Amino acid sequence: MSRVLMKGNEAMAEAAIRAGCRAYFGYPITPQSELPEYMARHLPAAGGVFLQAESEVAAINMVYGAAGAGARVMTSTSSPGFSLMTEGLSYLVGARLPCVVVTVMRGGPGLGNIAPSQADYFQVTRGLGHGDVHAIVLAPSTVQEAVELVGLAFALAERYRLPVIVAADGLLGQMMEPVELPPALPVPQAPPWATTGAATGRRVISSIHLDPEALERHVLELVATYDLIAAREPRWEADGVEGADVAVVAYGTTARIARSAVARARARGLAVGLLRPITLWPFPIAAFASAPRRWLVAEMSSGQMVDDVRLAVEGRAPVLRYTRVGGVVPTPVELAEAIVRAARPAAVPA
Repeated sequence: MSRVLMKGNEAMAEAAIRAGCRAYFGYPITPQSELPEYMARHLPAAGGVFLQAESEVAAINMVYGAAGAGARVMTSTSSPGFSLMTEGLSYLVGARLPCVVVTVMRGGPGLGNIAPSQADYFQVTRGLGHGDVHAIVLAPSTVQEAVELVGLAFALAERYRLPVIVAADGLLGQMMEPVELPPALPVPQAPPWATTGAATGRRVISSIHLDPEALERHVLELVATYDLIAAREPRWEADGVEGADVAVVAYGTTARIARSAVARARARGLAVGLLRPITLWPFPIAAFASAPRRWLVAEMSSGQMVDDVRLAVEGRAPVLRYTRVGGVVPTPVELAEAIVRAARPAAVPA
């Protein structure tokens, strides 16, 4: 492996190329624009196709076409652009087509701002598109992990024939860190179900099932796949959670801040743990089987992951929260103070 200093957006693009991605369709939007810029420069040289679409709606439908033809394909966007892609994502799920979507979250709602945020948690885990729709959602916390999870995303997308979302934020997209890049994988052959035109027989890929009973069978097959994913694919990282006074739950960039805050709180004599979900869907419910005295959810949102933590904890311990919104990034000092407050007997659940 080669070790280089790269910006997060560019590292994810290079990871996709090395994972065998040979088709990219997208539209520039801050703070992820370096990703398509990198693809525009480097994907054609690798024998791939780059096309800047006229909109995010067009981009996701181009992804649909390329995925249907058996290409290893991806797109990337940020929060308002992801909103525009959700109809196409529902079609991709309905047609059982694999692809990778990177979303680098920014402050909202509306146009909001271009500062880092995690306010799209509900969108990527619950609002992916109309119908009974789910996709695996991976949340890296370092540029190195982003590289690794992009490669994993392609593998999981093809294993389950579903889109996979890599959910980052503006900080991760813009920061520069040293990364070890994996060796390039060979470009895979088109899968047997793809509409390549090279095989005999009629192949139709569609998300439309006009007969209600046929659609019910199709949805139940999807549900069975979701159940399989929920059993096999949860990922998390835990440090000192069992028996802690307070266990902090955080993902992505906020988990990095939380790690420093936990160290500060431990230096003050508190027993503090950290639980970092890596898959936001499926949510790592098994990670919450341990029993700290209190859970503290830290997010750059109004507290969206709190709902999943409450469901996973099932009332075994109080769940509190510490949040910053609008693109404001919490500091380790602020979060350490929130941990100290959470450790007090009078702390009130969120």
